[in-house]
Amino acid sequence: MNEPIQKAASLPITITGMTKVYGKAYALDHIDLSVRSGEFLTLLGPSGSGKTTLLMTIAGFTRPDSGSLKFGETEVICTPPHKREVGMVFQSYALFPHMTVAGNIAFPLSLRRLPRDEIAQRVERALETVQLGGYGERGIAQLSGGQRQRVALARAIVFEPRILLMDEPLSALDKKLREHMQIELRHLHDKLGMTTVYVTHDQREALTMSDRIAVINQGRLMQLGEPKALYERPANRFVADFIGDSTFLPVENSGSQARCHGRLLDLPTDTAIRANSYLMLRPEKLQLLAGEAQAGMNMFMGTIQSIVYQGDSVLTQIALADGQLINMRSATQSDALTPAVGSAITLGLAREDTVLVSDE
Repeated sequence: MNEPIQKAASLPITITGMTKVYGKAYALDHIDLSVRSGEFLTLLGPSGSGKTTLLMTIAGFTRPDSGSLKFGETEVICTPPHKREVGMVFQSYALFPHMTVAGNIAFPLSLRRLPRDEIAQRVERALETVQLGGYGERGIAQLSGGQRQRVALARAIVFEPRILLMDEPLSALDKKLREHMQIELRHLHDKLGMTTVYVTHDQREALTMSDRIAVINQGRLMQLGEPKALYERPANRFVADFIGDSTFLPVENSGSQARCHGRLLDLPTDTAIRANSYLMLRPEKLQLLAGEAQAGMNMFMGTIQSIVYQGDSVLTQIALADGQLINMRSATQSDALTPAVGSAITLGLAREDTVLVSDE
């Protein structure tokens, strides 16, 4: 049996001033982005944000209006796609239905005119790598969705590229299989070590798989950082709203202090209080308090509007005094401690979880 593909050298990617305009709309608005050698970086954003345009620019299928693109120290902005030696997995998989599994995987090797024996060996190694050993003679129509996704991945890595690009490759799978494949893809990346750029609009998928995430909106880079940093300390309201569930309460700025719902906020020492700031409330960060003031805890009073059992958690909706609705999420085993609908309660938000964001 052939051994799976082994870890190979990878390349960093450096994007500088990348711009692409369609009519008067910026698909890419002067993007600067560096992808580290061997890292798994996700381009995350809503539909039409520019993330796929950026990926297609890296692949060479879209030509930018201006900017620089380097693989390592080499400028590739004018290099045609087939000479960039980049592996690509498309959203639709783009498999050839008239070919066998082995034929599909062998296709990029045949284009490179490799000897037949070497092609066969590499195809077997790629199949072993994606855990499809023995599937080479099957037809594409005989495969499940998850198996087709693996074939597309095997075809992308069979020639051992130093950069791998993936455009929403799991979007056609059901939820359970999608979550399973997220873990598999991450493990495969760790084993192969290829510099990987992955596109998705699914924030949970990005948090699960990535070393770093680049959040893109309207062609601009909103924030680049590790998953936990983006979730815990978003750069602006868009990032906070797009990654995770949040409610935003307006904040009154009075010099070095900030008030929300008439109360002075106890903020972390490094908090910048900007104009048009909002307090970000993550449902899982809110706690039910007995009512008395606690050091290091910001307090809010409200009335329970609804309690929704969701299996692994309970979602409680609370109305504040001005009618603003906020959510609190707690573990299922603690739902017996939650007061009934219509009860007046006091919520707490720890100082370290008190985060202000602005529209900028």
